[in-house]
Amino acid sequence: MQTNSNSVWWPRTVTFLVAAAAGLSATFWVLKGGGAGAPANAPPALLSAGSATIDSQVVALALGGGKVAATPEAAPLSSRFQLTGVVADPSHSGAALIAVDGKPPRAYRVGATVDGTLVLQSVAARRAVLGADATGPATVTLDLPTLSK
Repeated sequence: MQTNSNSVWWPRTVTFLVAAAAGLSATFWVLKGGGAGAPANAPPALLSAGSATIDSQVVALALGGGKVAATPEAAPLSSRFQLTGVVADPSHSGAALIAVDGKPPRAYRVGATVDGTLVLQSVAARRAVLGADATGPATVTLDLPTLSK
């Protein structure tokens, strides 16, 4: 028995369109919330639309978080770097072994960029000087730890 292909697809198309319309309708009513107002446990600051300032504590509570911790003060820039070795040359060239953020130390020549922001400006017997550029003022001075006897 042979069936007409048009007669098979007509009910399938109608069924798909009705199911899609029902799904879209259900999604609309779920997102609308059935006309319910603001939640009963919402902070009063979130209910007023006229406030111009944003309180991070209130936003954190509204998003389900707890108390917002105070931002720690930034550590000094020199605490990110540790000088572990120096090769100084009288002709103002040389290299330094510098560990950045606790990672293993790497060798940097004078003039090389350290950590993408600072440049190794110069090296001395037990010292390395870092700055924003090769000729500018020194930003960080790193010294080797004193030798213990």
